[in-house]
Amino acid sequence: MTGVLPGADTSDLPGWLQRLLAASADLPLRHRFPSVTGTPRRSAVLVLFGEGPRGPDVLLIEKSARLRTHAGQPAFPGGGADAGEDYPVTTALREAQEEAGVDPAGVRVLATLPELFLPYSDNLVVPVVAWWDEPADVVVGDPREVARVARVPLADLTDPANRFRVRHPAGYVGPAFDVAGMVVWGFTGGLMEAILEATGLARPWDVRDVRPLEAVAPRPEAAPGSLGEGGAEDAAAPSVADVAADGPPASTVPRR
Repeated sequence: MTGVLPGADTSDLPGWLQRLLAASADLPLRHRFPSVTGTPRRSAVLVLFGEGPRGPDVLLIEKSARLRTHAGQPAFPGGGADAGEDYPVTTALREAQEEAGVDPAGVRVLATLPELFLPYSDNLVVPVVAWWDEPADVVVGDPREVARVARVPLADLTDPANRFRVRHPAGYVGPAFDVAGMVVWGFTGGLMEAILEATGLARPWDVRDVRPLEAVAPRPEAAPGSLGEGGAEDAAAPSVADVAADGPPASTVPRR
């Protein structure tokens, strides 16, 4: 079943999110993916919106460069289903808690989007849309899997200056976003583009801007808010958490 979940309270949600929910059962993105194999792994991601320091935002992670698949790529928190759990909602919430420290008790699950197939990793993914009623610290949960967690303002994602397309060496060309020190592309970039279109927040941008997707070396591990090469403090530090170079996983967003 796709669309708004039975019993979900949507009455107090902002208009842009209401528009996404109204379109949630039929996002066109699913038609861009090939046929599903006979034995895909069931997975789920959490598309978690909230009201942040700079207005509405969405939670993203950057996967560890040590992973075998999708290493170093930005993504929505998520992963494979465990045996016997309530898939896809419980899967998405559990993964968000493990990867980004999200407390499921503070999250209002609203809808599921059409399942999407990722042939490279043989995953059949269900995006779960939720609203963060009680935003908490942004944290890096398991540094073996996650290098960074960020609450990315929707204003940054819709800024035409941050939009372009990438060309993969294998020939793939698709949408990308340069936000929070990450280049969001691939599955996550395509899903994000469809979501922004459905919300009505998307703005015109130069689709002729196509850039080669270069192999990017893993970022050096550093405490959030540390000084970069130019000596300026990370402007995204209030809503970004990185794996600390030493000591426990870092968190930077105070509880509200």
